[in-house]
Amino acid sequence: MDAVRTSRSSSAAGEPAAARPRLSVGFILADDFTLSAFSLFVDHLRLAADEGDRSRQILCRWAVMGSREEAVRASCGIAVARTSPFVDPRGFDYIVVVGGLLSAGAQVDAATIAYLEKAAAAGVTLVGVCTGSFVLARAGLMTGRRCCVSWYHRQDFLAAFPHHVPVADRLFVDEGDRITCSGGGGVSDLATLIVERHLGRAVAQKTRHVLLLDRPRAGSEAQPHPPVTDTDGVRDERVRRALLLMEQNLADPLPVAAIAEKLRLSTRQLERLFQAVMGERPGAFYRELRLRYARFLLETTDRTITDIALESGFADCAHFSRQFKAVHGFTPTGSRGGRRAGGEPASPAHLAGPRLFE
Repeated sequence: MDAVRTSRSSSAAGEPAAARPRLSVGFILADDFTLSAFSLFVDHLRLAADEGDRSRQILCRWAVMGSREEAVRASCGIAVARTSPFVDPRGFDYIVVVGGLLSAGAQVDAATIAYLEKAAAAGVTLVGVCTGSFVLARAGLMTGRRCCVSWYHRQDFLAAFPHHVPVADRLFVDEGDRITCSGGGGVSDLATLIVERHLGRAVAQKTRHVLLLDRPRAGSEAQPHPPVTDTDGVRDERVRRALLLMEQNLADPLPVAAIAEKLRLSTRQLERLFQAVMGERPGAFYRELRLRYARFLLETTDRTITDIALESGFADCAHFSRQFKAVHGFTPTGSRGGRRAGGEPASPAHLAGPRLFE
């Protein structure tokens, strides 16, 4: 209990003002949570809390809470033990829900949902990182609010919460008492914002310097690795899911038969369905998506053409170059040369090509 007491609860205990932390954060880890999202956030707090790298919880404090005594396993298999059961949520400035895998059933139990509802009623700011936004939405705590999700999980969110509008083109969305973050490196930028808000810019800068991180990004900045197609106008749910599977497997393309199996269709059924809705065969469309993504990488990064070919799912660089020219009308080298000559880099809208779905 002492480890999670903050300025809200300390004053009642008669603690001197100098001993009270200026920032207090409680973490709730969902089953199969993403370890990197949790560790990035808590390391910003650790480095901000003390001088140098001594990790004493002076300027800020944190706790990992849970309804059960047993440790929670991350999606990578590493288990993290709680440091506290659920305590009065008013002792925290923020309660951060760290999500993870969506395919393993319920992410949190009923006791956790009840605690989040209690925290919301008390006016504590709730933060969902990675798929923690799904937990908050499922608890009914995001109604009427924007909800930031990774582009990777946008369609999953729409399927689960059709009455919510996900924001999948930003790193995070801050709406005061609700903050949602797409995950990944964006967690670092969100943690920097919170540290700077409570402890000052110098402390936030020191934390990033120790972590060897460059400038912090605003929440409004675009998520890297944007999707390469737009599924909003595709009404057939099976085709939408096929497109999402393609988009999520660009570097290691799935066989069309594997996509069909995941959709519980035969390969022939998927071929016919895709042809009727998209106007071409799934294999051809999949290849075009990978080549659009390759063009985006060529025009916005300095990675080698060989690396980009591999990232786009082509094991043979010569084959990649031929396919790229057939679709775009110029070689990968020509694409990069145009950028260096002052051409505009590809944008997510450009990646999607013509509006195929209207």
